[in-house]
Amino acid sequence: MKSAFKAGALVLGTALAFSNPAQAADDLKIGVVLSVSGPFADYGKQIREGIDLYMAEHGDTVAGRKVKVLIRDDTGIAPQIAKRQAQELLIKDKVDILAGFDLTPNAFSAAPLATEAKVPMVVMNAATSSVTEKSPYIVRVSMTLPQGAWAMAKWAHDNKFKTAYTLVADYGPGHDAEEYFKKTFTSLGGKVVGSVRTPVMTTDYSPFLQRIKDEKPDAAFFFVPPGSSMVALMKGYRELGLDKLGIQQMGPGDMTDEASLAALGDVALGMVTAFHYSEAHDSAVNKAFTAAYAKAYPKDRPNFMSVGGYDGMHLIYQALEKTKGDASGDAFIAAVKGMKWESPRGPVQIDPDTRDIIQNEYIRKLERVNGTLQNVEFATFEAVKDPGKQ
Repeated sequence: MKSAFKAGALVLGTALAFSNPAQAADDLKIGVVLSVSGPFADYGKQIREGIDLYMAEHGDTVAGRKVKVLIRDDTGIAPQIAKRQAQELLIKDKVDILAGFDLTPNAFSAAPLATEAKVPMVVMNAATSSVTEKSPYIVRVSMTLPQGAWAMAKWAHDNKFKTAYTLVADYGPGHDAEEYFKKTFTSLGGKVVGSVRTPVMTTDYSPFLQRIKDEKPDAAFFFVPPGSSMVALMKGYRELGLDKLGIQQMGPGDMTDEASLAALGDVALGMVTAFHYSEAHDSAVNKAFTAAYAKAYPKDRPNFMSVGGYDGMHLIYQALEKTKGDASGDAFIAAVKGMKWESPRGPVQIDPDTRDIIQNEYIRKLERVNGTLQNVEFATFEAVKDPGKQ
C-alpha cells in the first residue's frame, strides 16, 4: 500500500511539474468533490446550491480571473473514489483549488494529494477534528463535531443535568462527538452512565435505546447521520417512551438540520441541540441569505451545508482578492489565516494556527413556529475554537 501511494504521488508530482503555472488572466478552476449520488446526495446538493448562490450574487470573476467550478461525484462514503476524482481534477483538469468534501473519509483520502500538489483544499463540511491536520493546504469553513459536543455538554452541566448516556454512529464524526461530550461533561462534574456506538446505516435503534431506558439518565446525547438514521432514532425514542421518562434528548445540530425536518416531523420536537447555524438565526445577513435562497431554490430550505458552500466561496473570493489572483497553495493559505467575515451563521474567523473555523455555538430547541419546524436559538457560546485542537 505504501509503495503504491508513493507511485501515485510521483505520478501526480510529475504531471504537475510539467504543467504550465497559471497566469493571473487564466481561468480559475475549482474542482469540487461532493456526494452527487448515493445515500448522501442531499449533502452534495445543498453545498452545490450554496456555491451557486454565492456566485449568482457576486459574479463569476474574481481578481481578474474567470471562475469555473468542476463538480465530481464521490457517490457517498467512498474514499477511493473521492481520491481518484481529486487526482483526475488535479492532473487532467489542472484545477487551481480543491473544494467540497462533505464526508470525512473522503477528505482524508484527498488530503495527501493536496499536500503533494501544493494546492489549496477548502473543506465545506467534513467535520472530524483532525481533517485540517491531514495537510497544511487544508482550510475548513464548516465546523468540527467537538465544537457542538463541547457546547452541548457545557449547557447540560449549566442546566443541572447530572447524568447522561451517549449513543453515536460508529465512525469518525460520531467518535469525535462522543469523546468531547464525555470529556467536557465529566470534567464539569457530570456522570456518563453508559455509551454505545451503532452501525452507521442501521435503521433499528430499539436495542440500543432500551439500554438507555434501563439506565434512566437525565439526558441522552445522540449523534447519527442526518436523514433516515435520525428519523429512525427519534421514532424509536418515542415508541419506547424515553420522552415520557423525562430523558432529555440532545446532540449536535446536524441531527435536526433543516433539510431533514420534513422527514422528522414532530417526533423530535423538544430536542435541544448545539450548532453554528439555524435557518431561524436572527441577523440581517441571514435574513438576506435565506430570502435569496428561497427565491433561487423554492423547494429547498437552507441548512448548514448550503452555508458551508456559500462561505467556502466567500473565503476563496476574498483570498484571491488579497493575493491579486494568485491561487498557489502557500499564497492562498497565508491569505486565509486569520480571515474574518460576517456569515449567515454570525461572525466567523479562520484560526491562523489550525486553519479551522472559529464561530458561535448556539443552543437551540426544535419547535413549531407558525406551523414550520425550526431550530429556535436561545443561548450562545461565542467564538468557539475546535476543542479537539486545544
